[in-house]
Amino acid sequence: MEYSYTPRGVCSRKIDFELTEDGKVRNIRFTGGCDGNLKAVSKLLEGADADYIIATLSGNDCEMKGTSCADQLARAVRAAKEKAEKGA
Repeated sequence: MEYSYTPRGVCSRKIDFELTEDGKVRNIRFTGGCDGNLKAVSKLLEGADADYIIATLSGNDCEMKGTSCADQLARAVRAAKEKAEKGA
């Protein structure tokens, strides 16, 4: 299933990704933000388990903002996972 998330408090403006039926995250795409770094994050997490992404990136802070693009990805994946579980 394809998901779109609007991050808050960070430079990126949109996060798109797919959550597979077996809980894997694929095709992560950030709009805005630090292009090179976010492309690297997307490549490193391609096919990763949703729970791994949530556990690894939750709470990651950028410049004392209380969040980061990585933290926002974790929030997006958590929300998508909860939505998928409710729909199951």
